[in-house]
Amino acid sequence: MPARAVAVLCALLAAIVIGACGGSDTSTVTVGASGSETTTTSGDDAQRVVIQAQDGAFDAHAIYAAAAPGVVTVVSLFKDSSTTPNIFNPDNGGGSAPPGAEGQGSGFVISDDGEILTNAHVVTDAETTGTPNRPLHEADEIYVQFADHNQVTADVVGFDPFADVALLRVDPDGLDLHPLPLGSETDVAVGDGVAAIGSPFGQTQSLSVGVVSATDRQIDSLTDFSIDGGIQTDASINPGNSGGPLLDSDGEVVGINQQIQTSSGGNEGVGFAVPIDLAKRSVDQLRDDGKVDYAYAGVSTVDLYPQLADRLGLDVDSGALVATVQPNSPAEEAGLDAGDKKITFQGNTQIPEGGDVIVSLNGDPVDAAEDLPRAISAMAPGDEVTFGVLRDGDERDVTLTLGSREDAQ
Repeated sequence: MPARAVAVLCALLAAIVIGACGGSDTSTVTVGASGSETTTTSGDDAQRVVIQAQDGAFDAHAIYAAAAPGVVTVVSLFKDSSTTPNIFNPDNGGGSAPPGAEGQGSGFVISDDGEILTNAHVVTDAETTGTPNRPLHEADEIYVQFADHNQVTADVVGFDPFADVALLRVDPDGLDLHPLPLGSETDVAVGDGVAAIGSPFGQTQSLSVGVVSATDRQIDSLTDFSIDGGIQTDASINPGNSGGPLLDSDGEVVGINQQIQTSSGGNEGVGFAVPIDLAKRSVDQLRDDGKVDYAYAGVSTVDLYPQLADRLGLDVDSGALVATVQPNSPAEEAGLDAGDKKITFQGNTQIPEGGDVIVSLNGDPVDAAEDLPRAISAMAPGDEVTFGVLRDGDERDVTLTLGSREDAQ
């Protein structure tokens, strides 16, 4: 099952598949930077793990105390079985949900005006089997439950299927709102401690902790386009965590927990979060227009590295080999060339030969294929960009005007 499929399944099955997740003891484990640990036990029926660096840089207890009041549970109701996700009978190939089916995920407050951020797949009928680009429908009713047990209705301001982000709004009157500060994934490094708060399996206000396992991952969206700059973490993410915050040591949100990679259906230590800078871009446009538009060039690329460059006889060691150029795209109109031959190298049978190599974008070096979509996704349709291109041994500039992803679907 694709990663996105698991994520959607996680969000929508959580209200149905609430398992017994308890024990007879509480174990508090303090792990220092040196690796030493102490364990104490009491008679409660929950487990809490605190990871703390020797210099006090990561304090899960303090992060939770500050952030948990701003984390919410999001419940979505789908009354029409024809528009409900195809996930309620996964063992026999799917099947429509019964009217009144309910999905559940997480979210977090981002303003005193009652704005709440979550995943788009938590509040829409996103498919789990991967049918990109089909129209998505909002849930018929959405409820938000706060840490103080207030539960109110929420409206969808808009959702962004390209980033799997949705902006909700509740009436703030009578609510004690705790907006979470938004950080930046650019400040996150592999090995940094992170905390995830959400409602796994319906267990509200749950904390899990871990580290950043990797950055700049490409993860699935609800469209044919990938999400670039994703954060990978081993913090436990399970059904119902979707839409909740991933927090750094300062208690700032650096990502929105979105999906897991799993063979069992549960957490296996490989979770992914939408980068918060991409989510900020979504929020800015959703507030204004209720939708988000992304730039589109119409080119796919393959990493160029020294050994491959030597095999292809190129004078550069890094860049992005043009693999395909979409018909009627800005890239085709600008004359970018994918070449007309594919070769096999180091087991890859789809290496393009004879086409362009993109080495820069607006003067900034392009060191890998992933540099392009991330840079272009931060731009707007109609922007003019200049690619530095190596063609037939000579470097030249190719200028094009970016189109819109919506026009490309």
